[in-house]
Amino acid sequence: MEPQLQLDTDKQPLRELIKAGAYAALSERLPDEHVQDIAEALTDFGPSMVLEVLGMLPVDERPQVFAYLPTAQQYQLLDAADDDFGIPLLRALPADDQTALLESLKPEQLQDILRLLAPAEVRKAMEQLGYPEQSAGRLMNTEFVTLRPNWSLARALDHVRRQGYQGDGVNTLYVTDHRGRLQGTISLKRLVLEAPDQSVQSLISGPLVSIDASESRNEAARAIQHYDITALPVVDKNGVLLGAVTVDDVMDVVQEEATEDFHKIGAVGALGLSLRDARPSLLYRKRVGWLVLLVFVNLLSGAGIAFYEATIEQVIALVFFLPLIIASGGNAGSQSATLMVRALATGDVAPRDWLRLWGREFGVAIALGLTMGAAIYGVGLWRGGGEVALVVSLSMVLVVAFGSMIGMVLPMMLNRFEFDPATASAPLITSIADVCGILIYFSIATAILTLPA
Repeated sequence: MEPQLQLDTDKQPLRELIKAGAYAALSERLPDEHVQDIAEALTDFGPSMVLEVLGMLPVDERPQVFAYLPTAQQYQLLDAADDDFGIPLLRALPADDQTALLESLKPEQLQDILRLLAPAEVRKAMEQLGYPEQSAGRLMNTEFVTLRPNWSLARALDHVRRQGYQGDGVNTLYVTDHRGRLQGTISLKRLVLEAPDQSVQSLISGPLVSIDASESRNEAARAIQHYDITALPVVDKNGVLLGAVTVDDVMDVVQEEATEDFHKIGAVGALGLSLRDARPSLLYRKRVGWLVLLVFVNLLSGAGIAFYEATIEQVIALVFFLPLIIASGGNAGSQSATLMVRALATGDVAPRDWLRLWGREFGVAIALGLTMGAAIYGVGLWRGGGEVALVVSLSMVLVVAFGSMIGMVLPMMLNRFEFDPATASAPLITSIADVCGILIYFSIATAILTLPA
């Protein structure tokens, strides 16, 4: 029976063992688990439980697990742990992860954490926090290995062996002059494979790729993707190497930006944390503003319907098609806005492309409207006769075209004035299209049916 019990324990998810307090089984399982998996299993547990599990790990492995925990949980652990346990966790964090933790804290929390750092570490942390929010300077890792261009590869490789522990990785090495100005980069692979008597300078090839520390982290992400590199050097105005943004950092940025865009497109303010961790009060605050605003926008729809009350009274069949018409305009606008917001976010299009895109979208929108108008013509003929069918089909063409154009133009206008294009959310586009769709529909109906407005 004992071997069977051990087998069942081995099959249990790590999180279940933690929840059950099976410390004996955990002590056997943890050495074989990846630090990322341990951190994921510990997410959402209280500080006492997490500290208990971290205490089972080797001292040098604890900071690695700690680095993958959410920043809110990291602060809770540091606040609950004694200094002998907490200080090594904080000081072993890579510079970029340390900055991410510090910038997420409230002022009073920041003071509590900074006391755990040595004066030199505090100065370094505050210097990195001095860069603009969402900048490459906030995201960069400041621990890296540099080489001199006149060194032989043998000397450079010996230097890497002695200094390589400083960075997240040494796959990319940075060549600087005596003033710290970046001259180029070389790969560790080439350093190892080339003849040891060659110079470092001889391995530098291609134009220098770097980014200023004040540039946005989105630009850093685009540069890494465009040049297909694993690390992007970050420099100051004089070209002095300050740090590097790595591809794993960029993956986190891309995920955060995509999540934020999805929230904004859904007319939800950026949460800044996972939905699982969000309190009901936070979810309420992030959603209520847009919903209340859209209530007042939609009041215009009611006013438009009231204005054409006489038309509706004389041709009741028009009411049957009203939801269909206005929903089609909103749907077309949401499609167009989604495509445009994503294209702007990835850099596929720029504001200078607006005229060409406008012309193309107009053609596509007319084609969509004609198709949908033709599809609904027969239903209009059945419900209200030839004139109603003409009203419905013509309205469908114009409403779909208008909704599509609003969906494309509004994100570009917001981007032009340096607002987030994702603010042109689907509910906002839909509400605007609804109001205008009602006016277009009943205006056409009044004109064709020769009814008084």
